[in-house]
Amino acid sequence: MASTYLTRAFSSNTSSTKCTWSFWVKFSAVNTGSNGSMLFQARNANNSNAYRTFIRYEDNATLDFLVYNGSGSLVGEYYTKRKFRDCNSWFHICYSIDTTLSTASDRLKLYVNGVRETEFDTSNYTELPQNEAVKTTSSVFTDISRNGGSAGYYFNGILSHYILTDGYVYQADTFGSTDSTTGEWKINPSPTISNWGSNGFWILKDGNSVTDSSPNSNNFTVGGGTLTKTEDCPSNVFATLNPLYLSASKFNFIQGNLRSNGWSSGTSQTWRSIYGTLGASSGKYYFEMKCDNMYSGDTGNIALGIVSDDQVVQTADNSKFFNGSTAYAYAGNGQKLNNDDSIAGGDSYGSSFTTNDIISCAYDLDNGKIYWAKNGTWANSGDPTSGSTGTGSAFNLTANLTYLPAVANYYDDDRWSFNFGNGYFGATAVSSAGTNASNNGIFEYDVPTGYTALSTKGLNL
Repeated sequence: MASTYLTRAFSSNTSSTKCTWSFWVKFSAVNTGSNGSMLFQARNANNSNAYRTFIRYEDNATLDFLVYNGSGSLVGEYYTKRKFRDCNSWFHICYSIDTTLSTASDRLKLYVNGVRETEFDTSNYTELPQNEAVKTTSSVFTDISRNGGSAGYYFNGILSHYILTDGYVYQADTFGSTDSTTGEWKINPSPTISNWGSNGFWILKDGNSVTDSSPNSNNFTVGGGTLTKTEDCPSNVFATLNPLYLSASKFNFIQGNLRSNGWSSGTSQTWRSIYGTLGASSGKYYFEMKCDNMYSGDTGNIALGIVSDDQVVQTADNSKFFNGSTAYAYAGNGQKLNNDDSIAGGDSYGSSFTTNDIISCAYDLDNGKIYWAKNGTWANSGDPTSGSTGTGSAFNLTANLTYLPAVANYYDDDRWSFNFGNGYFGATAVSSAGTNASNNGIFEYDVPTGYTALSTKGLNL
């Protein structure tokens, strides 16, 4: 949602002492800059601190919740000790507030994935006074994903099932539960909420809808930017490129860590590799990469494929994932690469690709085969559905290993976008979705029968 925000102006509310926020969030980047990013803000028209409340993802990767009274004085301050650095998982955040309670520590309860947070940064900690007004929506502007009346502090990530109850307190188990098999916290897509209050709302319930799904019709509007729908959701997490590898500091990732916008400022050209967030050791998977720009038509300097997790190179510079003995790549010059230090030393496999070409990768971990296609045509007359026969397969994969998607490029002007099933290359939707018998993910081209997207649903997690 970076540079995108939602807004609504509200009138009087049901209560200023009781409320609940519940939302699911997936961070696209670990916040380490000079500014935090807003997840919620209630503000007055002149954007002063008077009657201001906000939830913010801070520059030290913590969450904070701040409340200012009518005089603009800070009366409630809660910074988590927990750091939120995982950019692959969805987190459920639930704030339950009741300032009428006599026990100060119970006036704000924060739950993360169903577990109450009990430790806050004591150097930045102020408990809400009893009966203190917490401005949620009453006679204020409510903004999600930016710093109210001024540009900036945009949230970089995905939000889903964003709920506020006005004047009524609910706990985390209204909105989620612990899976009896995996032990993980999972979403309750249809929470039972009897009382919403006059300004309660439920947005982002189904994709990017800002239409209120509560009985109140408190619809939001997109105040700026573009709100993009994604298949990635709390009940089905899709792979992205992992921003926690050392090399990620040199890539300028945008669109949810699925698109490279060149090197970060001041970074010199050299080979760098980046890897996916999800791996698999069995099953059949399919993903696509669009070449957004090929530097000066030099086709030899982008390569994509898969690599075993034990051969991932954790270095910022001078890394080619395809050097490994259990790494398999297809390069822009049409070569297939494995255990090879020189991209020119590969073997001819398919057609070269350049700007605007879409490369598909299908890998069959049950039969140990991998295939690539250019613009829907499989190289080497490949047939990903041929099973153990491996018709046109580029390589025989080493068995019993966990493989991650990977990409490497050399020049700043080499740009690419991945589609792991969200149905977009960057912010552009696929032109006409291909068939997909697994019903998991949206792709430009037909997904071979028996293959699926690399997601938690696809992995059967």
